[in-house]
Amino acid sequence: MRDLTRRDFVRTAGAAMLQARETAPAPRARPIICLFSKHLAMLEYTELGGILAQLGFEGCDLTVRKGGHVLPEKAPVDLVRAIECIRGEGVEVPMITTDLVSAADPWARNVLGLAGRQYMKVPFFKPGYYLYGPGPVKDRLAVVERELAGLVALGRAYGIAAGFHNHAGEYVGEAVWDIHELIRDMDPRWIGYYFDPCHATAEGGEGGWDVALRLALPRIKMVAMKDFYWEKAGGKWRRRMCPIGEGMVDWPKVFATLAQANFSGPLSLHIEYNPPDGLAAITRDLAWVKKQVAAAWST
Repeated sequence: MRDLTRRDFVRTAGAAMLQARETAPAPRARPIICLFSKHLAMLEYTELGGILAQLGFEGCDLTVRKGGHVLPEKAPVDLVRAIECIRGEGVEVPMITTDLVSAADPWARNVLGLAGRQYMKVPFFKPGYYLYGPGPVKDRLAVVERELAGLVALGRAYGIAAGFHNHAGEYVGEAVWDIHELIRDMDPRWIGYYFDPCHATAEGGEGGWDVALRLALPRIKMVAMKDFYWEKAGGKWRRRMCPIGEGMVDWPKVFATLAQANFSGPLSLHIEYNPPDGLAAITRDLAWVKKQVAAAWST
């Protein structure tokens, strides 16, 4: 999404918020719909909760990483305050997005300890990414499993569960079956999937995404919401991100599957398609998601 300046935000926020308020609220759905806070990077964390509430969000997927709303090295000062500010506006923080990949990270204990059950009681966190690299995949997965196990153990100590994100590209876990092998022997209370139907569709094609979803379903902690289609440019095929519901992801089937499984974790909305009006895009996509979720969870 195009970076918004504070001036852009002030100029367009009023109209977007009015439209959000005028949209008939959907019946209370079991999952909590969040916005990935990266998309409001122009705001201070003290402003997030009020804006999210006015836009109609129930939750915030808070970035606690380099360039995020809370910098990991400043977590002892800022993390508790950020969560309190957001919750003070009636918006929950059911998950944080981090770039942690090891319990040895110098900021891991501060971030997970402060977010976990002893302090802010945030139930879930997203770890950072691991790359496959050029060597043997099996050897690389063994290294990642050791690193991830240590991070999960640290999260368990602080009462916060990890959700491994399946991200297309050269990232470990682009194939959901690799995540399955990594975490199969770890306690499902403390490690599961941050399932991304968009990336699962990109990697799995016509049917592979559905197999991936069913494989992950018993251990899905959080779900990322975004959409795409394939386009050919310069003789090469590439993913073109687009408004949710306008791409190749079979969202009605995704939501129906999650609802049938009584999924109740966070749904994190992402706006990755660089719209000219970011707030209008957020408002539009949120309204679409609310309608779909209400239909799926009411049956």
